[in-house]
Amino acid sequence: MKHNAIIILVMFTIILGGCKSTVKQESNSTASQVELKTIDGKSRLYVNGAEFFVKGGGCEFGNIEALAKHGANAMRTWRVDNGQRSGKEVLDEAQKNGIMVMMGIEVARERHGFDYNDTANVADQLASIKKDIVALKDHPALLGWGIGNELNLRATNLKVWDAVEGIAKMIHEVDPNHPTTTMLAGIGKTEVDYIAANCPDIDFLCVQMYGDIVNLPQRLSDAGYKAPYIVSEWGATGHWEVGLTDWQAPIEQTSTEKATAIAERYQKAILADTNNCMGSFVFLWGQKQERTPTWYGLFTENDEETEAIDQMHNFWTGSWPENRCPSIISATLNGKTRFDNITLKPGKEYASALKLMDPDNDSIYIRSEILRESTDLKDGGDFETRPEALNELVRSTSIDKVVFNAPETAGAYRLFVYVLDGKNHAATVNFPFQVKK
Repeated sequence: MKHNAIIILVMFTIILGGCKSTVKQESNSTASQVELKTIDGKSRLYVNGAEFFVKGGGCEFGNIEALAKHGANAMRTWRVDNGQRSGKEVLDEAQKNGIMVMMGIEVARERHGFDYNDTANVADQLASIKKDIVALKDHPALLGWGIGNELNLRATNLKVWDAVEGIAKMIHEVDPNHPTTTMLAGIGKTEVDYIAANCPDIDFLCVQMYGDIVNLPQRLSDAGYKAPYIVSEWGATGHWEVGLTDWQAPIEQTSTEKATAIAERYQKAILADTNNCMGSFVFLWGQKQERTPTWYGLFTENDEETEAIDQMHNFWTGSWPENRCPSIISATLNGKTRFDNITLKPGKEYASALKLMDPDNDSIYIRSEILRESTDLKDGGDFETRPEALNELVRSTSIDKVVFNAPETAGAYRLFVYVLDGKNHAATVNFPFQVKK
């Protein structure tokens, strides 16, 4: 390693680690004091003097009451006002449920066309953000400030980090009680070195990874990052990390496979680093359309819980929930698995075959739908529209199969199967298939 790189790494450790406290000791009557402390080599956040390991979920629109019920102590958002609830309303509900909030701050992205060479727009952005900080800084449920989300994704202009530093510096000036961070897509040496040298007001970094999170220790080492961090997004294997059909449709895990993977990832990537990892926010405590309606959400669109929540409940509380979600043992369509490039004839009748299990021996039943393969494909979690449903093609459902007619029009589709226990729990699987004459 070159001499100057060593100096940068040492500076970064001093800036973001060591025994640095992120707040002054002054306080007021309402704000929680949140500090970053490193004691005997172990870095943690402290809330009003008590050690606070983040057991959280990404929960911008999700069920905060359920998050608390399952043993979490924190949540994160991606912006102050999400269009449904204001930042104040989110904080109020979180406080009611004993949840602390890492409040996201929307920061413009280069990949959406923002030019960080435009000093006037950068200044306007800072002024707008300051209003939100001043309005919310004294709320007792506030854990800290997350400045921007994945600003490094598809970005080339390092001046974005100068803007982030400007925001962080402003926050420390008006809010002495809460730390600042920024959420990175993965972690790389370029941004780590630049932030270390130019962003002293960023108290620690947040990292976001999915299937590759099992390699997090190596990724941190490759980036030269040895300071405290939070994993602010992780969960199911990403749609960019899985196998594809011949027609380039990504093959989604079942909810049972996701739960198994999430349990392994929590142990290997979150709990394994007892010194620098200060906790995590599992993604997504809610539901969204991203490639499919079921890919990332730990809930279905009908607000049913899936097995990954059982796993997180067990990690967060030390025991399983009183009633658990059903599981999918195996699933085929027309005798083929999801990995077999399923091709069907227009209008013909076909059936799926399912082997299911419920750990509580609850009676289970099936809901199903057929969707066109999504063509509204975005990047970095940007909004996607739900594909058209063709549910009139479903002929019947039973405990072990779904019978349907293939669409008459050639193209790419998916059969979605939801396994329900009648107690607000679900298992999910979908089969990508193509229709060809």
